[in-house]
Amino acid sequence: MSNEKFKILFVCLGNICRSPAAQAVMQRLVDEHGLTDQFAIDSAGISGYHCGDLPDRRMRVHARPRGYELTHRSRPVERADFEEFDLIIAMDASNASDLRELAATPDEVLKIELIGPYIHHPHYDYVPDPYYEGSEGFELVLDLLEEACNNLLDKLIEKTNKTK
Repeated sequence: MSNEKFKILFVCLGNICRSPAAQAVMQRLVDEHGLTDQFAIDSAGISGYHCGDLPDRRMRVHARPRGYELTHRSRPVERADFEEFDLIIAMDASNASDLRELAATPDEVLKIELIGPYIHHPHYDYVPDPYYEGSEGFELVLDLLEEACNNLLDKLIEKTNKTK
């Protein structure tokens, strides 16, 4: 990769469950692969309802035994994010649709991807919102994100190796 970091933004509705968890999962994978200096990872929400809040307590509780400390403070997607980030990953089709409405140019729309293609689960092609679910919902989200982020990073590494 070039000297400039490849910037990834994970987006869900409120930026308190799925996207901050995705941010933590991807950051750990990047760090474990020794690629910290090549990637910048962040997260945001479609809504600003929880602006400034830590991730949902239940998500933090379920993430901790897996080694993730979720300390990101919720923030809404901003216009500048479309210029700043190289890749914007939506957790579900609704988030992707909202992002496409916020995008100002066709090039910005092209930066938006669904997380679904990186999930190889027989029942899920998106990351469901666990907010109104029990413990199983938060564990499922973490399982899906670990798989998706691993596959995404593999794709990005493969793409980078092809361009060298």
